[in-house]
Amino acid sequence: MEPRVVRSARFPRRRRQHYTVPGVRYQIGSRSAPVSAVLSAFVPVNAFSAARRRTPVAAGVCLLSFAALWAAQRAARVSMIDLMVYRAEGAAVRSGGDLYALRATAAHLPATYPPFAALLFTPLPLLDTAVLRALATAGNLALLLAFVRLSLELVGHARVETVWWVAAPAVWCEPVWTTLRYGQVNLLLAVLVLWDLTRRPAGGYDRWSGLGLGLAAAVKLTPALFPVFLLATGVTARLRGGDAGPWLRHARGAAVAFAGATLLAAAVLPYDSWRFWTDTVLRAGRAGHAEDTANQALRGVLARFLHTPDPGALWAVCAALTAVVGLTLAARAELRGQRARAVCGCAVTALLASPVSWTHHWVWCVPVVLFLWTRGHRAAALGTLLVFCSYAPWWVPHGIGRPELRLGGAELALSALYGAAGALFLALTRTPLPRTGSGAVRVTP
Repeated sequence: MEPRVVRSARFPRRRRQHYTVPGVRYQIGSRSAPVSAVLSAFVPVNAFSAARRRTPVAAGVCLLSFAALWAAQRAARVSMIDLMVYRAEGAAVRSGGDLYALRATAAHLPATYPPFAALLFTPLPLLDTAVLRALATAGNLALLLAFVRLSLELVGHARVETVWWVAAPAVWCEPVWTTLRYGQVNLLLAVLVLWDLTRRPAGGYDRWSGLGLGLAAAVKLTPALFPVFLLATGVTARLRGGDAGPWLRHARGAAVAFAGATLLAAAVLPYDSWRFWTDTVLRAGRAGHAEDTANQALRGVLARFLHTPDPGALWAVCAALTAVVGLTLAARAELRGQRARAVCGCAVTALLASPVSWTHHWVWCVPVVLFLWTRGHRAAALGTLLVFCSYAPWWVPHGIGRPELRLGGAELALSALYGAAGALFLALTRTPLPRTGSGAVRVTP
């Protein structure tokens, strides 16, 4: 027999409360109204059913696009040459060889990434070449979906069906296509960066903040500008009398993650680490010729326009000015709560100021186009999309004999399209853009 519950005046029996929404009357604690009826009062059932119908269609179109790309790349017998370099780096680490003395593939390509990246490549020699290429393609396609999802979240339009619709054509833009063609790691790095910067709103921080940025910079140095952007934002906030803590802690977290990964590599590969950080990192020409058409950084554009293999001090000045202007614009946007604008601006700044930004590094065109489109700059978005889907660098003479040093007229213009698009984007983001969503961060003086 269950014990009797005695209710006192201090704990009276709670009365059922009645709540009314348009067209629905229900009681808390009763079963008089089903949950679906309550939800339908706020969100039309048609919206749910329509979304359920559209998502499989979008997914099917996207998967067909992916399958077509897979078939096209297999028909073209792509070698995934950079993936083969990664494999050789992993083999060098496993065998105890000299990492930065190796030359891989028929093109005799060197290792150019920090030693931590080579540690991550150590499992690759265990896989058969065909299996490795298939896994790399499948992995990059999955990373593209994640990248599009994070990009849409960044600009405030993260719907499942939209991810599929955007990823379907995005796989055919030249930077993404070339990333898959070479078996590159650009999408992985971009996902790490966006994951870190979209986990919390502008000015937010937790104990994992900075992990993605630090690891990305430990694999390839170009993403290292993002922690600098956070540091610049924090310093600016403090100078304006605001709370700089979240940005400074985020930058510190990235520095700790980068230092941890780098020290781990130094413990495992002391000689290679010393050689990289004291010699290899200072030799920008090791990655390739500055004037190579595929180099869409300011250094490459200047080398082609000046017909010189080394633009020297002029490039250093232009790169420094670009970095200062780009970081200033990004920090200003961040302090206004416009994180999408800030992140895209920082990415473009890093690509322009870097000594080498191959065309496949420009996968950041995906969030840039989405940002422009969702902020009402439709013409700029379509123009940017056209630039990165034009495969313009492929149409410029390049290869043996260094013909890039003898370009002129239209060929020079085509060879600078990515850099020009990046510079125009920075110029456009100087003007006030409408903000969407919540979570704006303003620093009050």
